[in-house]
Amino acid sequence: MKNLLIRSRSILFLCGLFLSISVFAQDSRIDLREITYKIYPHLNPVLPLLPSPFVSTDGHEFVIAVTSTDSFAIIEVTPGNNRKICQQLIVDSLDFPALVKTGLHAEDELHQTRSITGRSLAEITRLGQPGALSQGGFMAEDENILSVLMADNRIVKKLGLTHPQLAKPLFHVLNMMDTDLEIGRWNMARHRWENIQYFYYHGRKVQVEAYDTKGGQQSIFDDAIEGAFYIKIWREFEPDEIEYLKKNYSDLTADQFTQLCTLLSSFNTGEIQPQYIMRYGFYEGHTFWRTDPIAITFIFGIKDLIEIEARLGQDLFNILTGHFRE
Repeated sequence: MKNLLIRSRSILFLCGLFLSISVFAQDSRIDLREITYKIYPHLNPVLPLLPSPFVSTDGHEFVIAVTSTDSFAIIEVTPGNNRKICQQLIVDSLDFPALVKTGLHAEDELHQTRSITGRSLAEITRLGQPGALSQGGFMAEDENILSVLMADNRIVKKLGLTHPQLAKPLFHVLNMMDTDLEIGRWNMARHRWENIQYFYYHGRKVQVEAYDTKGGQQSIFDDAIEGAFYIKIWREFEPDEIEYLKKNYSDLTADQFTQLCTLLSSFNTGEIQPQYIMRYGFYEGHTFWRTDPIAITFIFGIKDLIEIEARLGQDLFNILTGHFRE
C-alpha cells in the first residue's frame, strides 16, 4: 500500500464522522477498493486497509493510530499555523531565501550569515551551549550554530530530502497530541499523553510517549517560540535490519553497537524542534534533544536502511556520533 494515492470521493460528511475514499494506483489510477471508515474522534474496531499517512483530494492529511483501548483511529494531522500547539508553516525567508525556495540551505548563503532573527551567531551559540538557556543545551560545547546548520544540511541533501519533508512527520505527531488536548484525551493529572500507543507511518509501527511540563523552555532565536512538551519517538528494528547492521558494523564494540542502534531508532523532541527544522533547518546539536535527520528518515520509513547507508557512504556510526565542529 506504500505507493498508493488517496482520492477523496465523498470528502468529509455527517459532521466529519465518515470519510468515503477510493484508492488508486499512482501510475494506472485503477480503482482498487472503496471502503467507509470512521474519522477520529470516532474509532474503528479493525485496522483500516489504508496507507498511513495519506492525503485526501482536498489536501487534508491523515495518519492511522492505535489507541489505549486497542481501537484504530484515523486522525487528521494537516500541518498549519492555526494549530494551538505551535505554528507549523513558517520559514525564515529573511535570513534564508534559498531555504524557502528549495527546502535546503545554499552553502554560500550560510557562509555569509552573520545573524538569524536579528540575533548574532555568537549570541545564539552562547545561548545554545549547555547550562545557558537549557541545562542540556541546544548543541554540544564544541559545536556552534553555523557548524550544526551546515553539517545537517549536507546530511539532508545526501539523503535526497528537504528540511520541510523531515519536519512534517514531527508535526503530524504534534497534531495528534493537539487533537487529544482539544478533546480532553490527555491525562492532565499525570501530565502525560496516554491515549495513543503507536501509529503507522510508511509501513512502520512508530511508538510515541509524550508529557507536558509546568515550565516553558525559551528559544535561542529571537522568535518567541517556547517549549512545554517532552516527546520520545522510536520504533523497533525489523530482524533483517538488525542482521544488516551486525554484518556491516561487526568492527564496533558491544557498547558502540548499542549506541548506533539507539541513535538510529529513537530520539527525544518537543514542539520546539520541528519548528526549528522548518524555520531554520536546525535539528539541534549532539545533546539529549537532538532530533537527528537520519533517525527521522529511518524511524518514519521515509527511506529504508540500505538506501540510507548507500547515500551516506556506509558510515552511520561515525556520522551519528561525530560532533559538528567548525
